[in-house]
Amino acid sequence: MDRIVGGQGLLVSSKLGEGSSGGPDAAVLKSVPVPSRRVSAQAPSVPLLVPPELARKPLDAVVRALFAVSWNDARARVRSGKVSVNGATRIEPLFRVQAGAEIVLAMHAPRVRPELLPNEAVVFVDAHLIVVDKPVGVSTVPYEDGEKGTLDERIRLWLSHNGPREGRGVRPTLGIVHRLDKETSGLIVFARTWLAKASLASQFRAHKTERRYLAIAHGCVASRTFRSHLVANRGDGLRGSHRGGPGRLGGQLAVTHVEAVEYLTSSTLIACVLETGRTHQIRIHLSEAGHPIVGERVYVRGRTGPLIPAPRLMLHAEQLGFEHPKTGVRVHWEREAPEDFKETLRRLRRSGAPEPNA
Repeated sequence: MDRIVGGQGLLVSSKLGEGSSGGPDAAVLKSVPVPSRRVSAQAPSVPLLVPPELARKPLDAVVRALFAVSWNDARARVRSGKVSVNGATRIEPLFRVQAGAEIVLAMHAPRVRPELLPNEAVVFVDAHLIVVDKPVGVSTVPYEDGEKGTLDERIRLWLSHNGPREGRGVRPTLGIVHRLDKETSGLIVFARTWLAKASLASQFRAHKTERRYLAIAHGCVASRTFRSHLVANRGDGLRGSHRGGPGRLGGQLAVTHVEAVEYLTSSTLIACVLETGRTHQIRIHLSEAGHPIVGERVYVRGRTGPLIPAPRLMLHAEQLGFEHPKTGVRVHWEREAPEDFKETLRRLRRSGAPEPNA
């Protein structure tokens, strides 16, 4: 669904599609011993099978273990398109691999260029801003030196191909206003002028934007508002709520309004409205309340209960709204969650799920 009032821009609307890739039957492959030395550029492309002890590990960790290379080399080779999993090139270092998957390190494989953002991912674009439906598994901006294929890079490439002919070949201006985690899907806005960036940044600071997220969280989650002060280290090495006494709070105020939408098997579909926009705010508030998001791998330290399996963090930025920086008119967009989110929801859906105690 799209709603935009006023303004001149291109509005593109469609659902994100997902592809799948297969590979040869692992049963016909023989396990190959782990090399005892580093892989050179002349090394043959020998397929190796992922042993059980490396199952569900990130791809860079698997490459490091199987091919006896350093962490930096492992990440660089994944990102540059030298590694394939079951016949499909994977450029995401944090991609989780299954036991028995076939891994090939091909040093002579062509370097992967950043993928051009599909037209259907561009929700709105004009001379002042661009709104995008962010795909899963793409970082908003580089988090490590040399990281390629980030969302800002893909948007610049898309704009260079789709902008005015006289501007092609020139690096497009793009201002970062807010971010979404790599495993989070959904709506995000980038500024295309410095004035637009200043306006949007001001609206985000003043909490004048509309941001609604969908999430699937463990347990029965009651509708409530979370309010805490977030610090870089809450005492256990993780970002989280300040645990000091009154008068010693410090940190940044974080407010999340949570609405229970549907009760599922051992979990709840919830809607989260952000009053503030701190790093990992939704994930931290839910985890500290005993309801980590399904697919969470960071803020589950100390949890004793079982974790519901999921292909990624079940968090989707469903709605985004703000005042257009040029016209001042209120604009608003909505986007459905992608198929992996819907599939997890279908799997957990059941009738008669118990509601939480008052």
